This record gives sequence, C-alpha cells and structure tokens, in this order.
Amino acid sequence: MTTPIRAAVLHALGEPFALETLSIESPGAGEIRVKLVATGICHTDIKVSHGYAGVPLPVVLGHEGAGVVEAVGHAVEGLTAGDHVILTFPSCGRCGPCRERHPAYCDAGQVLSFACTGKGAPYSPASIHGHFFGQSSFATHALAAACNAVKVDSHFDLEQLGPLGCGFQTGAGIVLNVLQPAPGRSLAVFGAGNVGLSTIMAARIAGLDPVIAVDANPQRLELAVALGATHKLAAAGREEMLGSINRITGGAGVNYAVDTTNDPDTVRTAFEALANRGTCVHSGGGGKDLAFPGSHLLHGRTITGVIQGDSDPSVFIPQLLEYHRQGQFPFDRLLTFYALEDINTAVADMQAGKVVKPVLRMP
Repeated sequence: MTTPIRAAVLHALGEPFALETLSIESPGAGEIRVKLVATGICHTDIKVSHGYAGVPLPVVLGHEGAGVVEAVGHAVEGLTAGDHVILTFPSCGRCGPCRERHPAYCDAGQVLSFACTGKGAPYSPASIHGHFFGQSSFATHALAAACNAVKVDSHFDLEQLGPLGCGFQTGAGIVLNVLQPAPGRSLAVFGAGNVGLSTIMAARIAGLDPVIAVDANPQRLELAVALGATHKLAAAGREEMLGSINRITGGAGVNYAVDTTNDPDTVRTAFEALANRGTCVHSGGGGKDLAFPGSHLLHGRTITGVIQGDSDPSVFIPQLLEYHRQGQFPFDRLLTFYALEDINTAVADMQAGKVVKPVLRMP
C-alpha cells in the first residue's frame, strides 16, 4: 500500500529542486514511515546537488528530518505509531566502529548515506531515488530505517529539532565528544556557520576560554559572540590571522582549532595557529587536498578529521536537548523557516550567507 506525498526532487546537477507528487511505500522489515514536520537544509545537500559523492539522479535529498512515526514495519522495536522522532545518519550496527559506539565511522556509512539503495524502491515512480542518508527528508514523508530515528519527548517543538540530526550534533560533538577539553583551554573556530556556531556553544558549555570566532561575515561574528565566543576576528590572510591569534593568546597559540570551511588555506591557518601539543579538527566536508608544514607536527601538534561529531545519536541528541532545556545550547537562534515549496529560495539564501540554518516546514 502506498501513500501520496509531496517531495522536492533533484533531476539534474545544479538545477533547482522541483516540487512533485509521489507515492511512498509502506515500511518493510526494520523500517518506519515518518510524517515529517520539518527538515533542515545542510551544506552537504547543496554539495551533493552539484555532484559531490556521485549520488544517483533523480533523487530526493535531505537528511535533517523530524516528525511523527506514522507506520512501523516488521521487527521494529522501541518505536510505535505516534512517536516523535529526529532522523539522523544511518549505520549498520554490526561493524567494529558501530559495536564500539562510534556509528559515525560505520564501515558501511558512505554507502548507506550516499548510494541511495535501501531495501527496495521507496517511491512510485520507481525512477526517483530515495534512502539518502537513510531518510530523504525533503518531502512530507520519509521511509527510514528504525535505527536512523531518535525518539524524543512530545513536548519538544519538532519544527526546531531536525538539524540536531546532523549539523548541530557535528559542531557540538567536536568539542564534547572529540576534544573533551579541560576548562580554561583556548579554541579558535574558523567559520561561523551552523557547525561553527554549534562548536562555540559547546565550547561555552565546556568552559573554554578564550574562544575565538573567525569569519568574513560581521553579522555571523556578532552572533558568535552572543553565543559564547570571547573574541571575534574578521577573516584575513594567514599571517594576519596568526598574528591576531598570537596576540590574544600571549604568543602561545590556541590549544584547539576547528575548521568548518573546507578551504585548504584556512585549514593550514587553523593548524599553524596551534600551540605546542595542540589539536586541529577539520570538519569542512572533505574532498580537497590539504597542505601544511610537516615541521609543525614536531611539537606534538595533531590534525584530525571528524564525521557527525563522532556522535552516538541515541545518546548525544538527548544530551543536547537537555543542554537546550537548561539554556546552554540555544540552537533555535540559528534557525530560519521556509515552506517546502520555497526550498530553492532557502538554498539561495543559505549560499548567500543570509541565513545560518534554513529549515523547511512541511505542508
């Protein structure tokens, strides 16, 4: 039995999304059908729409969905119709990283997220691909694996929650899961988008000081200060940036640097800004070669990549919601809402830097 839905379909790389009526299948074994309330738009969606990861076309993208479970397939445990859920990244649950509670590094993660091959064709017509990140949330309904869903209390506003499934848990997880810093350590965050600002909010939770925000957008820098940054720096050339950071840190450099830009020159600046034994985290989406002086490694400095903040969503998302309830993680300040039919306007505004995190409301 199928259900009629509305979905934003990408037919060709670089083209606008087209809003269409499709039919979605009933959930199979281990699957749930979710009536989506809202979904965030992530930079990964935009990169994929221009060819990143070779996702098959035509396709329904989207991977920051939140909604209400509408139907449950066979062998699903812990979820029933009516449950409120956040949809997040898929993982196999069986490989070494999954067994060790690091599902963001699932051995099958790349295939599960980008191959768009689930247990069957999710839509009619079958030529439309789904299962993107195990959900394809640019639609009124999603067919997802039950393990993709994190159940949340019904008193939370579902319209706001979708970005916790990717962007917000990525930024916060960099600090709270990956770095796990002692209070009073120093941090520079390059890029004040949704990941960078989530990193800054988590840095305040962790007691880091100073926290230096770097961005070319003055409005983003003001927001970064409001959310916990102690200093703001307008993006400039490498030597100027390093000089400014050294002045703030008394010449020592920062204990931690986070790049969210995926710009090779910025990654190098972030790495060279480190103090001895410092750590640089690269979370810009990958895909570009990086270069930096090898001699800079000799004083115990490290550089590492991160996916999804190395989060176990079933544990970490409830933690972030508790921080939000306490007023320590005000992610709602980053949201701007659009109707589903305005998806192309939302994407354009995000690319132009007019909004931090666009969220699509479903009709």
